[in-house]
Amino acid sequence: MNNPAPILEAQGLHVVRAGAHLLDVPSLTLHEGQTLSLIGPNGAGKTTFMQTLAYLLRQFQGEIAFRGRKVGPDLSVFEYRRKLAMVFQEPLLFDTTVFNNVASGLRIRGIGKEEMHRQVTKNLDRFGIALLSERSARNLSGGEAQRTSLARAFAIKPEILFLDEPFASLDPPSRESLVEDLQRVLRETGTTTILATHDRLEALRLSDRMAVMSAGKILQLGPPDEVMNRPVDEFVASFVGVETILNGWVIKRNGGSFLANVSEHEVEAVGDVHVGEEVALCIRPENVTLSIHPFKETTSARNMFPGKIVGITPMGLFQKVLLDCGFPLVAYVTNHSLENLMLTEGKEVNASFKATAIHVVRKRKERKE
Repeated sequence: MNNPAPILEAQGLHVVRAGAHLLDVPSLTLHEGQTLSLIGPNGAGKTTFMQTLAYLLRQFQGEIAFRGRKVGPDLSVFEYRRKLAMVFQEPLLFDTTVFNNVASGLRIRGIGKEEMHRQVTKNLDRFGIALLSERSARNLSGGEAQRTSLARAFAIKPEILFLDEPFASLDPPSRESLVEDLQRVLRETGTTTILATHDRLEALRLSDRMAVMSAGKILQLGPPDEVMNRPVDEFVASFVGVETILNGWVIKRNGGSFLANVSEHEVEAVGDVHVGEEVALCIRPENVTLSIHPFKETTSARNMFPGKIVGITPMGLFQKVLLDCGFPLVAYVTNHSLENLMLTEGKEVNASFKATAIHVVRKRKERKE
């Protein structure tokens, strides 16, 4: 199946302020109907990148093309901006009713009264705020205000929707409910969307593609599954939820697998590496199994290590267990398993993980004797 035509293309984007390089993105292509998440820590450049793409920042180097037309030479900035909608972290609402806020973009565009009423009503319903239609925006909760902002954005049928940390200020129940509704609306409308967030779970739920950013650069761009499970380096790995990153040296190869020396322990992994090469072994906590029973020879896990529990952290539906196996190792267990295995700090357990569950990052340098 062929990709839809590109709707947005950017080349050589650079933003420099007071001698500091805030953005350096050589290229980006966004296809129609895609949702792209920009993820990264605070200060990674997500907002700067988004504002540049939306032409909210006018002082930058590079080119932006919309449907093959360069913004500026071929398509005026005004005309381009009318095709976009943007929702910010803090809702920017007018001091009027919810209905009038949602209708504001349509009024600016000169949409007739009947069509305007139809679109406003449709989007109030979409985001579950039809009963708030005549309420003043001053009297809305944070979640209600953000729902109003989203309804206003979708009412104008934007060709590209920009979402800048839209859920960051909401309490967990409001956030969960709104993410669920937005996921549904994006599926219904097929609206091309760029979302900036520091929450990888939001990105996973909403995105077709994910870009991990740091210091104004895109470190990795690809489908969420690829970015989450095959990070290009240790920074990306740590940001997308890899809790264990072990540094070691390749000491033996055996077909498609190899042994690495990690703190004087041998860890088996799968990968095309060379003896003497330094590697980082990335292990997601959900791929680590804990047991209080002796290891069984029939297990398919190639890596089995005794360890001591040095910490347990509640994570809601599961528990994060930190182990000392001669090297640090993190596992996730369900609350039921924690109770059933009677796991407590100081307890000796056995940890195992498959060689195929390890993602290998090659550091591409040889060990110096």
